[in-house]
Amino acid sequence: MSLSLIIGALWVLASAVVAMLPMRLQYAPGLTLLVLVLPILGFIGYQHGFWPAALGFAAFVSMFRNPLIYLYRRARGQRPQIPR
Repeated sequence: MSLSLIIGALWVLASAVVAMLPMRLQYAPGLTLLVLVLPILGFIGYQHGFWPAALGFAAFVSMFRNPLIYLYRRARGQRPQIPR
């Protein structure tokens, strides 16, 4: 297995661990994972091509759909509620 896929698999495991944390403890590691996903997907795309990177992006959107919806609504000027 290539280095990019190993890093991608570790990112998925880290995301699963963060998802198990209480909501108030998810912000810092979740934001870190959101920032790291683009370089990781770029690395996967560089080593394996477009389709594996596109599948990784689909998995990312699936796992982080709620934070992405929140950021989208904030960008549109709305004030979405954060769960406690």
